[in-house]
Amino acid sequence: MQRKFWTILSVIFLLLVLILAAIFQFEQTAAFTLLASILTIVPFFLNFEKEKKKPRDLMPIVILSAMAIAGRLLFTPLPNFKPVTAIVIITGIAFGAESGFMTGALTALISNLFFGQGPWTAWQMLAWGLIGFFAGILAEKNLFNKTWKILLYGSIATLLYGLLMDTWTIISYVRPLNLASAMTSYSFGVIFNLSHILSTFIFLLPIQKLWLPQLQRIKIKFGLN
Repeated sequence: MQRKFWTILSVIFLLLVLILAAIFQFEQTAAFTLLASILTIVPFFLNFEKEKKKPRDLMPIVILSAMAIAGRLLFTPLPNFKPVTAIVIITGIAFGAESGFMTGALTALISNLFFGQGPWTAWQMLAWGLIGFFAGILAEKNLFNKTWKILLYGSIATLLYGLLMDTWTIISYVRPLNLASAMTSYSFGVIFNLSHILSTFIFLLPIQKLWLPQLQRIKIKFGLN
């Protein structure tokens, strides 16, 4: 119940910040939204820290984050065609919401050491983290008992990832900000978002079939939390 409360509160806070930034369009919008994204991430890290997981519980996060990072680097030549979102989703389903969030957040943070750090890093950490977090929440409700449900979630989550990143970019940097400029900016991201959705769908097909059963057995066998 507590983690759901913090999640809802964090998302509401983030949306309010974006709305206020869009309305007032003050000069330091980029810095303000960056701070908001960092503040939104903090409760997730604090809650994870309070759980005091054992080293063995952290291994899946480390290994799957490393695989997601390697996948992002491997597919660098293909714009937005990455296995990251698929791996983050499977992590959340197999090992729980907190592990899903940490895998998404760490993947963004560490992989951007190669792709370049900037204010977008915190937003990618948050976006990928939330995808893994909600995957874990939905898995607890047994809502991923069919392959098509996982694929549907992956497609919707990837679309929302793109919309969130595009919205942050538009509100922070597009001037003058109005309906016409916003729609033009969104249109520029359509191809990249479609590529991302397609890649998530394609990678989820084998990953959920081959990896997920093995990861779930590992969790049960070693009593991972």
